[in-house]
Amino acid sequence: MSLDPSQGQRTASPLSSGRSSPVNRPPRFHVEDETLKKDKAFRRYASGVDRALSLFDTALQEWADYISFLGRLLKALQAHPSDIRVVPFKAIVSKRLAQCLVPSLPSGVHQKALEVYTYIFELIDKDALSRDLSLYLPGLCPTLSFASLSVRPAFLSLFEEHVLKVDPSALRPASKAIILALLPGLEEEASEDFERLLRVIETFKSALNGVAHGQSDLAGGVDDAYFWQCFFLASITSPSRRQGALAFLSRNLPKLEESPFIKSVPLSNGSKNGTGVEMFSSPAVRAIITPEPGLLIRCFAAGLADSQILNQRGFLDLLVTHLPLHSPVLQNRVSSEDLEQLVTSAAGVVARREMSLNRRLWSWLLGPEPSQANETDSTPSSPASGRARGAISRGAVSSNESNYFRQFGLQPLVRGLLMMIEQKPASPVERVRPFRIGLSLMDRWEVGGAVVPEIFLPILSSVRQYESSAVSRDQFNEVLRSASFFFDGVESGLIWGELFDLTAKALSNDGLPLQQRLDKLGLVRFVVKNFNVREEEMLLVHMPIVALSVLMMLQGEYGEQPSALAVSEGEIAQINSIALDILEALISLVPSRAFLPELSADQTKLLTGQHHESELPNSRVFKNIKEFYDQQGNLDTSDPPFSARTIGGLLVREAVNFVIKFLESPASDWDFGVRTKLLVMLLKKLGGMEHEAIAELLSALKRRLSIAPSSKGSPPSFPFVSATVSVVCSLSASQTKFEVDSGPYELFPELVCHLWSHLSPSSPKYHVEAVRCLWQLQSHMKHDPHNIEASICTQMVEGNKPFRTQGSELGRRFAVLWTHSLLAHSSAQESSAPSHQDSVDASHHNGHASEVYFWENILTRPLFLLLDSLNEEASELSAFVRSWLQNLPSIERVFHLFVRKFLANALFQSSKDSSGIGIDKASILEESIDVENLTYYLQTLSNILRWSTDDTWSILAKKTVSNAEVAELDAADGGHWNSEMVLQTVFVKVCIKVLDWSPDSGLLRVQQRVPRLRRVNLLVLNQILLNPFAKALADLQLEGPLINRLVDSLEESDPFIQVALLDATLAALTLRPLRGTDSSDKIRRRDSSRDTIKSPRSSLSNDYTEKQPSIQTPALPPVQLVKALQAGLSSPRSRVVLDSWINFLAECLPLFAETIYQVLIPLVECLCAQIGATFDSLKVTYKEQRLDEVGGNVAPDSSLISFLTGIEQVLAKAHDRLMADESKSVHVKHPEQTQGFFGNMVSGVFASDTPQARSASANARLTVLLSFKDTIRICFAIWSWEGSGSSSVNQDSASLASFSYTSLRMRNRARRILEHLFSAESLECLETLVEVWCNLETSKSQNLATSVFSLLHVLDGSRPRNTIPAIFNAIYSRTNPNALDPLRKSTLSSNLAEVDVANFLVEYARSLEDDAMDEIWIDCMAFLRDVLANPFPQRHILPQLLEFLAILGEKVDNTNFGEQRKMRRELSDVFLKLLTGTFTTKPPNNSSQESLPPSSAGQTVGTNAQDQTRPHQPVSRSRDLGSILTRIVPNLPKILLESDRVLGATTIISTNVVGPMIRSKDFPENVSPNTLKLLYQLSRIPNSQKSWRRDVAEAFNDARFFSSPIHLVEGDWLRLLRQWTLSDKDRMPELLSRMAAPTTAGIMFGVGASSARLDADRKTQVNLRRLAFLVLAAAEDTFVANLSSIQEKLVELLGASAASSPSSITRSEVYMVLRALVLKTSAIHLAPLWPTINAELQSAVMSVFPSEHPSVYTNTSVLQACKLLDTLVVILPDEFQLHEWLFITDTIDAVYRPSDWNPTALIDDVSEELGATTIPSTIHPGSNTDASMHPALRKPLLGPDSGRSTAEGDLLSKVLKPFFSQLSIFAFESTYAMGAPDWQACFDNLLLDLFDDNTIVGS
Repeated sequence: MSLDPSQGQRTASPLSSGRSSPVNRPPRFHVEDETLKKDKAFRRYASGVDRALSLFDTALQEWADYISFLGRLLKALQAHPSDIRVVPFKAIVSKRLAQCLVPSLPSGVHQKALEVYTYIFELIDKDALSRDLSLYLPGLCPTLSFASLSVRPAFLSLFEEHVLKVDPSALRPASKAIILALLPGLEEEASEDFERLLRVIETFKSALNGVAHGQSDLAGGVDDAYFWQCFFLASITSPSRRQGALAFLSRNLPKLEESPFIKSVPLSNGSKNGTGVEMFSSPAVRAIITPEPGLLIRCFAAGLADSQILNQRGFLDLLVTHLPLHSPVLQNRVSSEDLEQLVTSAAGVVARREMSLNRRLWSWLLGPEPSQANETDSTPSSPASGRARGAISRGAVSSNESNYFRQFGLQPLVRGLLMMIEQKPASPVERVRPFRIGLSLMDRWEVGGAVVPEIFLPILSSVRQYESSAVSRDQFNEVLRSASFFFDGVESGLIWGELFDLTAKALSNDGLPLQQRLDKLGLVRFVVKNFNVREEEMLLVHMPIVALSVLMMLQGEYGEQPSALAVSEGEIAQINSIALDILEALISLVPSRAFLPELSADQTKLLTGQHHESELPNSRVFKNIKEFYDQQGNLDTSDPPFSARTIGGLLVREAVNFVIKFLESPASDWDFGVRTKLLVMLLKKLGGMEHEAIAELLSALKRRLSIAPSSKGSPPSFPFVSATVSVVCSLSASQTKFEVDSGPYELFPELVCHLWSHLSPSSPKYHVEAVRCLWQLQSHMKHDPHNIEASICTQMVEGNKPFRTQGSELGRRFAVLWTHSLLAHSSAQESSAPSHQDSVDASHHNGHASEVYFWENILTRPLFLLLDSLNEEASELSAFVRSWLQNLPSIERVFHLFVRKFLANALFQSSKDSSGIGIDKASILEESIDVENLTYYLQTLSNILRWSTDDTWSILAKKTVSNAEVAELDAADGGHWNSEMVLQTVFVKVCIKVLDWSPDSGLLRVQQRVPRLRRVNLLVLNQILLNPFAKALADLQLEGPLINRLVDSLEESDPFIQVALLDATLAALTLRPLRGTDSSDKIRRRDSSRDTIKSPRSSLSNDYTEKQPSIQTPALPPVQLVKALQAGLSSPRSRVVLDSWINFLAECLPLFAETIYQVLIPLVECLCAQIGATFDSLKVTYKEQRLDEVGGNVAPDSSLISFLTGIEQVLAKAHDRLMADESKSVHVKHPEQTQGFFGNMVSGVFASDTPQARSASANARLTVLLSFKDTIRICFAIWSWEGSGSSSVNQDSASLASFSYTSLRMRNRARRILEHLFSAESLECLETLVEVWCNLETSKSQNLATSVFSLLHVLDGSRPRNTIPAIFNAIYSRTNPNALDPLRKSTLSSNLAEVDVANFLVEYARSLEDDAMDEIWIDCMAFLRDVLANPFPQRHILPQLLEFLAILGEKVDNTNFGEQRKMRRELSDVFLKLLTGTFTTKPPNNSSQESLPPSSAGQTVGTNAQDQTRPHQPVSRSRDLGSILTRIVPNLPKILLESDRVLGATTIISTNVVGPMIRSKDFPENVSPNTLKLLYQLSRIPNSQKSWRRDVAEAFNDARFFSSPIHLVEGDWLRLLRQWTLSDKDRMPELLSRMAAPTTAGIMFGVGASSARLDADRKTQVNLRRLAFLVLAAAEDTFVANLSSIQEKLVELLGASAASSPSSITRSEVYMVLRALVLKTSAIHLAPLWPTINAELQSAVMSVFPSEHPSVYTNTSVLQACKLLDTLVVILPDEFQLHEWLFITDTIDAVYRPSDWNPTALIDDVSEELGATTIPSTIHPGSNTDASMHPALRKPLLGPDSGRSTAEGDLLSKVLKPFFSQLSIFAFESTYAMGAPDWQACFDNLLLDLFDDNTIVGS
C-alpha cells in the first residue's frame, strides 16, 4: 500500500498494545437494568412487545400479514408506561424491522416499518439512539435503493429528524454506510427529492464536523476531510451507487485548478520532489487531499474504469473542469504512482472507441484552450495537414497543446502504460489492453506522437515474450493480431528508426551483456518476420537504408571494430548469426524497383555532391543514416540520406567487402553461404555491378579456390564452394558483359574440381547439392555447352597412372553424378519444370538445358571414359564399373546413348539414298564412315553385355526406341517397321547392318580396320543371342582351397582381390558333382497377389524366382563356407566390394537346399548385426557437424542396401524350402466339421490337444519365423528413421536434400522387404509388429508407436481386409487355439498376451479410414458373433472388443455403404450382447477390476505363464473397463441409434459398474476418476436420468461422501452434481425436509440421550454440508426459488442450544451454507438474509469476549463465522457494505486513527479486548498491499489451511486473534489497492472446509 502513516496523526499507542490507558469496556448494547425488570408495568409492557414479536414467526403468510404485525408491534410499543422510554427486546425488534424493509415486500409494508422506526426514535432519547445506532441503522440503510416515491419522504424525514442528530461520535464509524445509503437517491437528477437529498448529505457532512468539538482529527485540521475520504471509499467500493456519487461530485467537488500556496511544510519522509509538500490555502481543497490524496485518485480511477459509459463520461468531465492535468494537486501533492494510475485509467477509456469519451480525454490531456481560439476539432490531425490548411493560429494552438501534454501528462502516461506492459498478464484480453490504448492514442498526434515512441519497443517485446508463455497458439495469434493493428498505425520512420537503434546497440561496443544483445537482435528478427513490413515506403526507403546500416555494422565500418566487442568468438558468432538472418530477410523483401533512380529523383538530393558511391567513406554514410533516424525518419520533414541508386551501389559495395573480408581471414565456412547469398540477392535486384569490384571479388575467390582438394592444405568446404557457385552464376547472369573464359567463367574449372571432390561415395552428405551445383554451372555456360563436361573429364584423367588402371574412386564419384543427374531430370520431366533446379534462371533454359537429352552435355564423355575401364579386367575401376552396370536402374539411358551414337555414323546415314546416287558419291560416303569410332562403340557395348545381368537382358528385351530415332534403320529395311522397336532388336539390326556392309576395295584405310570391327560386332551379336553352358571342370575340386584363400583375403589391404576370389569360388562351387534331379525343374513361382486371404502363407521369393536360372541341385557345400560368408559380410575390408559378396551369397544359396535351416539363423544374425551397425553409421553421418567431418572409405547407404538385399534373398530361399517341406503333409479337413469364421469354431473348444506329428517341421518353421522377426524389427527401425521425429533435432541443415534422398531410399527398400515378408507370413509378421508396438508404447515413444500403424497402412500385403482377420487369428491362437484351422494358427513365438493383441486391434481400428469399413465389416461381424457364441475364453478382452465395436460404429456412422438399416441393427444387437457378456463373464474376484491401474489390470488377465513376467504393459491409453466405457458412452447414440437401446445400455453400465462401486463398503476410497468421468458421460445422455440418477443420489446421501479426495471433488463431483441438479429439481426441498428443527423434548432425561444427540448432530451436519455443496455445484441463482425455505431452515437450526437435538454444534455448517449462498447467489436475491447474517455474525464474534459466557458457540463455529465474514469482506456485496462498519473499521480510521479513537467495530473491539498480536504463520493473506494499477486479486485473510491443523483449544490464540487484529487494516489496504476479489480462492476454501470430515461429530 502506498499510504504513508506519517502523513497523518496516528494513535500514540501501537496497534498491538491496546488503548493508551486502560478503560473498562462498555456493553455493546444497553440492556435494561434490574430495577426495570422488577417494575410490574415494565414487565407488562415487555410482555406485550414479546407477544407482538412472536407473530412474526407464526402468522406471516402474505404482505398484509406484515402490516398487521407491524401494527401490533406499534401498538405494543405505544403502550409503554409514561416514565419508561426504552424498547424491550430491542435486538429482536430491530431485526424484525429490518426484515420488513426488503425489496420483495410492497411499499405499504415499507411505510409501516418506517412509521415504527419513527416512533421508536421518538420514544428513546438522542443518547439512547446514539448508543443503539448499530442496531437500527443497518435495517434502514438499504431502503433508498428500492424505495418508491411514497416511501422516500418518510425515509428522508427519519434521517433528518433523528439519525443525523445523534452524537457525531456515533455517526463517524457509520459514515461510509450512511453515504452509501443516501447515494441511490441522487441517481436521477430530475427527481423531486434530489435537492433534498443533497441537503441531507450536506447536513450529514456538517454533523460529522462536530467530532470532539473542533478538535483536529486528521492532518491539516480540515473538518470535511473525513467525510470526503469516506465518500471516496464509497465510490470506489460500490459501482452500483457510483452514478449518485458522480452527481454529488459534480456539484460539490472543489476545483483544484487554481490553488495559491500559503506555506511549505517539510515532512519527515520528504515529498515527491524531495523539498516539501505545499499546503493549499483553500480549506475545501485541503479537505479532499487530507491526510493524502490517494483515495481521491482511486475514486477517479474506479469511475474511469466503470462499465457504464455515462459514468466514465461524467468522471472525464470532472477531470476537465475540476482536476486539470496541471493542477498543483496532481503535479506536487500526488505521488508519481498515483498520478500514473489516474492518467492510465483516463487513457483506458479510448479502448471503447467512443467519440464523446475521446473528446473529453483530449481536452484533459491537451489542457485548456486559449479563450480566443475556436472550438477544437475532435477529429485526428497531423502537422502536415495543419501546414496544408495554412492555419497559423491553429498551428500555434497545436504546439501549445503538445507542449502542455509533454510537460504534465507524458511521463505519467508512459510510465503507466509501461507498467501495464510489464505486468505480463496471461489473459490475452489483458495482454492487449495497452496495445489498444496505444493505438487509440494515435488518433491525436499531440498525444500519440509523444507516447508511441516510448512504448513501441516494450509492446513488441511483450508480444515476443508472450509467444513462449501463451497457453495455446490461438491465444498468441489473438495478441499478435492486436499488436499488428498497433504496428500498422505507427509511422514507418519511427518503426525503422527504433529497429535501427536496436541493431546499433546490439552490434556496438557499449558493454552490453551477450543476452541483451541477443534479445535486441531477436526482437528485430521477430518484428520483420511477424509484422507487416511490406508497405511501399518501408520497401523503397527504409529497408534498403537499414539493411545498409546493418551490413556496415557487421563489418565495424562506422567506428566500432568487431574485435573491440567485449565478447568471445563464440558469442560474436551467435550475434552475427541473428544479424545475418535479419539482413537476409530485409534484402529479400526489398523489390528491384527500390533501386531505380527515377523513384527518388523528386524526393532527395544527393548529400555526397558529385562523388561516386565507391568514394563515400563509411563513417559519413553511417552518420547520415543516424541523423536521418534521429528525426524519426519522417519523409515529410526530412529527405532520405541518399538516392535510390546510391543506396543500391553502397549495398553492393558493402556486400562485396563483406565477402572479401571473410575470404581474407576466414573463421568458418558455415556463414560464408549467408554472406554470398546476400550478394547474390543484391545482384539479382540491381542487375550487375562494377568491373573493378567484380575483379577484386573474383581474385579473392580464386585465391581461396586455388587450394586443391588433394593438397596438404585445408581445402574449401562444400558450403563455401556452393556459395561460390551461386556468386559466379549470378555474375554470369547479370547485365555485366564478360568475354569467353574471363570474369566468372575463369572460376568454372576450379569449381568443378572442388565439386568433383565432394562426390566421393565415402561422404554422401552433399551428393545432391554438389550435382545441383554442377548443373547450375552448366546452365550458365551459354557459349560452350560442353565446357563442364570437359572439366569433369579433366578431373577423371588427371594423375600419374593411366585412367584405366586407377582405383574405383573416380568411378564411384561418376556413379553419384549419374544417379542424381538422372533422378533430377526425371523429376523435372514429371513436374514439367523448365529447369533442373530452382536457382537456375528461367531465361537460360531455352537452349541446351531444355533439350530432351540435355543430360548428355555433361555425362556422355565421362561415361565412356568410365566404360573404357572394362577392357582392363584386373583393375579396381573395372570391377566397380561391372558391379555398377549390373545394378544400374537407368541402364536404359546408356543403351539409348549407344543407339544415337550408332545412328550418327555415316554407315547408317548413307542407307537412305545410296541407291539413287552415283558411284563416285557412294565412294565419298564410304570414306566418311568412321570405322574406328564404330569399332570402339561396339567393343564398349560388348564389354557391357559381357557383364550383363538378367535385369539388363530384361531391359533390352522390353524397352523400346521411338520411330524418330530409328528412321534410318527403317529406311534400310525398306520401311517395314511401323512401330517402335525394343533395344535388343535395334542392336541386332545394327550388327546386321555392320555385317552386311562391305567397303570398297579401293579404300585401303577402311579395309585395314574392318576385321577388328567385325570381330567385335560378332561378339556383340553372340552375347545377345546365346546363353552360356557349364564346362567340365568339376573334377578339380577347387572350392576348398579357394574358400580358405577367400577368408585370408579379408585381412589384406586390397579389397578387390575378393571380387576375383568370389568369382572363382562361385565357379568352383557350381561345378561340383550334381545330384540326380531334373534340370528342367525350376523354383516354383507363386501367386503374387496380396489382396486375397485364401492362402495364409505364400512364397517370399516372388521377385527372385524370375531371376534364378534353371539349375540342378549340387552336393552339400563345404563346412567352412558358412564361416567364410559370415567373416566376409562382417569384415570392414569387404565393404568396398560388398555387392560382390551379396551376389556370391545369392548364388550359394541353392547349395544349402538341404541344410538351409541349420545355416539360416547364423546368416540372419550376421546380416542383422551388420545392418544395425551400418544404419547407425548412416544416421551419424547426417547429424550436425562442422568442418571436422571425417568420412570413411565406405558408402553406408549403398552398404545398407546391399545387406538388405542379402537378407531378403536368404529369407526367400529359406521360406521356399519351408513351404516345400510343409506341402508334403497337408492337413485334410473332415467334411462333417462345422464351418464358421475360423472353421471348427465351437466344436474346437472341447477338442483335446493331440501330439504334434511333425516336430521337425515345427522346428523348421520356428527357425524361419525367428529370422523373420529379427528382420522385421530392423526393417521397421529403418522405415521409421525419418518419421521418428528425433532424427531431425541435430540434423545438419546444409545436407537436407541428401538426407531426404537417402532416407527415402532406405525406407522404400525396407518397405519392399516388409511387403515380401507380410505376403509370406502375414500372421507372424503382424504379431511381431504388435510386439514392437507394445514395447514402444511402454517406452513412451508415441511417435514411433504411431509409425507401426502408418507402416501397416502403406504395405500392400497389410490392407485392412488382410490385417483384421490376422489380428483375429492372433487373438484366437491365445484364447482358444483349438478352434482355429492349423493353417491359421499362430506359433506363439511373440511374447504377447491376448490383452496386448486386443489393445492393438483397438488402436489399429481407430487409425483406419472410415471407408475401410466396407472391407472389414463382414469379417468383424462374423468374429464378434463367434465370440458371443462362446465368450468365456475371451472374457479377459471383452472390454477391448467392446471398444473396438464402438469404433466400428463411429466409423460406420460416417459412411453410407451397404444396407444401412440392417447393418445398424446388427451392430446394435451385437453391441448390447457384447456389453452384457462383458459383465456376465467377468473373471472371479474382479469386481473392482476397472478401478485398478492399467498395469495391474493387464497382469490379472493373462492366460499364459509368460504374460505374468512380460516386461511391458501399454500405458499410452487407459485400458481399464471404466476408461473404455467412458470413451464409449458419448457415442452410444451413434452406435445404437434407438433411444430405448441407448437407455438399456446405460442401465447395464450403471448397474454393473457404477452401482457396485458406490454401494461398496470401501466407498469413497474405491472411486476413481474414470468412474466419475463415466458417470458424467452417462448423465449427458438424453433421457437417461433413471439409469444414473439413483447412483448419484446414493453416493451423495452416503455419510462417507465428505471423505472423498478433494481432487475428485473439484475435477468430477462438482460437474456431476450440476448435471444432477439440472435433471432433478426436487433435490433441494427433499434435502431440506431431512433436517429437523432443534428440540429438547424426550431426550433430556432419557437413556442414551447423549448418543442420540450426537447422532442427530452428525446427521444435521452432513445434511447441511450436502446443502452447501449442492449450492456450490449448481449454476448461479439455481436455488433462488428455494431461498426462503433455506432461510427458514437455517433460522430454525440457529435456534439450537447446547442441550437441544440437534445441538448448537451444527452452527459451523450453517455458516458454510451461508458462504455458499453468498458465493453462488446474486446480491439482489440476498436481501432477506442480511438481518440474519448480521445478527449471527455479531453474536458469534461477541462470544469471544472474556466476559461473555457462550453456551452455543464453540471455537470451530466462531472460526467458520469469521470465515464467512472474511468472504464477505473479500467479495463485498453491495448491501453488505451497508453493514460492514458493524464488524470492521471501513473508513480511513483503519489507518489514520484519531488520538482519542476507541474501536466501535466489533472485530476491532474484540481485538482490543483480547490484545491480539500478529502471528503470520496462521494467516495467509493475498498479495494485496501493492497499490499498483494491476494489483493482485483480493484473497481471504483466513487461508485454506487456517485452523486445519490447529487444536480447537488453540484456535482463539493462534488463528482468531491474528485475524481480529489484521482484518480492518487488511480490508482497507485491499480497497486501496483496488484489487478484484478472488472468487476462486473463496470457492476453494469453502470446498476444503466442506470436505474436512475431521470436524464432523463422531469422525
